[in-house]
Formats: sequence, structure tokens, C-alpha cells
Amino acid sequence: MRFDIPTWVDGMILNSQDQYKGFLVVSNMGIRVLTQSGYLIFSIALILLAGCSAADNTVAKIPATSKTGKITPSSTIVPTITTTPQPTETSTPTMIYTATKTMTSTQTATKTLTPTITLTLTPPEGFVDVAQANCRYGPGAAYLYKFGLYQGISVKILGRTDRGDWVYVLPLWYEDGCWIKADLLEVSGDIFKVEVNHGSLPFSDIYPPPWITEVRRDGDEVFLAWSDVRMTVDKYRGYLIEAWLCVDGKLVFTPLNIDGLVVVLTDEPGCSEPSWGRIYSAEKHGYSKWRTIPWPAHEPSPTKLP
Repeated sequence: MRFDIPTWVDGMILNSQDQYKGFLVVSNMGIRVLTQSGYLIFSIALILLAGCSAADNTVAKIPATSKTGKITPSSTIVPTITTTPQPTETSTPTMIYTATKTMTSTQTATKTLTPTITLTLTPPEGFVDVAQANCRYGPGAAYLYKFGLYQGISVKILGRTDRGDWVYVLPLWYEDGCWIKADLLEVSGDIFKVEVNHGSLPFSDIYPPPWITEVRRDGDEVFLAWSDVRMTVDKYRGYLIEAWLCVDGKLVFTPLNIDGLVVVLTDEPGCSEPSWGRIYSAEKHGYSKWRTIPWPAHEPSPTKLP
């Protein structure tokens, strides 16, 4: 649609074809032209520019036009983004050699175990070969009497002393064992096939053990003295000494019951183990705790010079 833009002349509108047609009135609602031929009202709605307030009568700036009345758009500079390639890191693979230890299985000859047959030996047996034999709490006449065994009673032999002169037996139909002299039995079997055993004594806490008052050695003889332990007459059974004495190069278990306060023992030199001993108080129900005897050693023999 083509329009001819009117020209302002002293408040009047003129165009190229017409003479003076009337007056031009400008307001915020549009442009009104009053013509001579009548009151022809021609309203042209104008688009108000953004940013204009309702209270201001501001005239928008109209871009320049050509003579033909066409609007020539203005050129717009659009920025051009130029991408500069950046150098990138290139990963070069490196060959790494890792030493791996290889376990080689070596077959080892295994030893084949051959089962061994263990024979369970039946303990030797015997029977009492005298009219009556005393059975005691320990391996020797020095120990308290426990009970008697009559002729013909069968026994199992369960223990012995080092020399085999006393044996620990379990009589038939008895719940507890005792010690008996070996030559009072008729034995079937070898008593030396049983283990060495020195037995256990019945304990009594009625009286304490005696104190050692003197110990001295004179060559192969050892003198021993101790204090008296006051006991009633009916309970008194003396003092028990258990000594391991060196005899012919071997330690020999030697029990002694002493009705007194001194004793002299024979103890030879030449054993690989030291001699020693202990002492108890004895009463009719049993024995006190034992006290160790401070045993004197043999004096070394003087060395003869050539």
C-alpha cells in the first residue's frame, strides 16, 4: 500500500495534488484532519514506541525514507566467532614389562606310614604266698600300715620301686591298692615291665613338719638333726625321712621311720645327680607336709700334683 507523506506548512497539510485542505491536529490518539468539505474524520492509529510513558507526548524517531516512500533497513554487524584450534596432548603408549614369578609344582615323594601294632601288656599278677602280709601306704616298712592280705588272695601288680623289692598291688575285690614286699607274693610275669612308682601318702594337717636344726657331712656320712613336734602318745608315729642316696653310682630311694630327733645316713660320691631328702611328721592318720632337707654336697677331692 502506497502513502504520500504530507508536508507541514505553518500548521497546515499540503500535498502535491491538492491545495490547502484543512488543519492538522496532533494528539496521543492519532492525527485528525479537518477538511473544508465537511468534518470528515480520518484516524490513523500509530504504534507507540516502547519506552514511552502515557504522560509524555513524545514523538518517535522515524527512520529515513527514500523518495519512493520505502523504508530502507539499516545494516547490522553480526560478530563472527573464530575458533582457534588448541594443541591436544597425544598419549603415547609405553610398554612396561612386569616380571611374574611362576610357581612350579614339584612332586615330592611322600613317606608312607606303616601302622604299628601296639601291644597292650596285661599287668603281671600274683597271689599272697604267706599266711598274712602287711599292706602299707608306701613302699617300705617305714610307712604306716594300711590293711592285711591273707594267703591265696590274688593281686594285680601296677607299680614298683627302682630295685623292684616293693610292689604296688590292687587286690581282688578291693577298691584301693597298697604296697607289699615283693618276696611275699607268688608272681606270674615280669614285675620290671611295670613303671616305677613311689606312691602318694595320706595327708594330715594336725601337726606341722619338724624344723631342721643341724646338717653336716663327714666323708660319706651325713648327720641330720631336727626339732621335736609335740604329739599325743596315741597319735605319735615318729618321723618319716624319704632320701635319695648315692649307692654304687646310682641314686637309691631310701625311706626311714625314725623314733627320735637325729639320724646318720650313708651317701657316697660318684652319682650324676645330686642326693637329696625330705622329712615329715607322722601320726596314726597320715603325714604332715614335708620339709626339704638342705643336703650337704661332697667336697671335691684334692688334685694330686705330679
